[in-house]
Amino acid sequence: MTANHAIRLEGTRFWVTHRRRTYGPFDYEWSPDFCGVELQYEGQKFGEYCSQSEVFADLKPFHLPMSVVQVSSIVIGCVVYGVLNGMNDGERCHLIQCRLSEHGFERFWSDEAAA
Repeated sequence: MTANHAIRLEGTRFWVTHRRRTYGPFDYEWSPDFCGVELQYEGQKFGEYCSQSEVFADLKPFHLPMSVVQVSSIVIGCVVYGVLNGMNDGERCHLIQCRLSEHGFERFWSDEAAA
C-alpha cells in the first residue's frame, strides 16, 4: 500500500509521494565542465548549482503540487550539500530528516525512506 506522504531515496535519486501520488525521480548530474551541478526532474534539467551564491531552480513547468516543490527543494539541497561536503548516506539522511522537520514536513520522512 502506498503511503499518503513519503520520500524514497536511492543513492542520490529520490521520489516524493504526496497524497499517494509519486513524483520523480529527482537527481543531480555534474555539469559537463564539472564547475557546477545540474538539478534534474525526470531526467530534465530544472536548475543548477554553481556556488553558494549562485543557485537557480524552476520547477514551475512541471506543474507539481507546492508541497512536492517544497519537499523536493529541501531534499535536493541536502543531497547536493552532502555530496559537496563528503557526507556519507547516513549523514545525508539525518540532514534531510532534520531539515524536513524544521520546515514542517516531517510527515514525509520515515525510517524506510533510505531503505
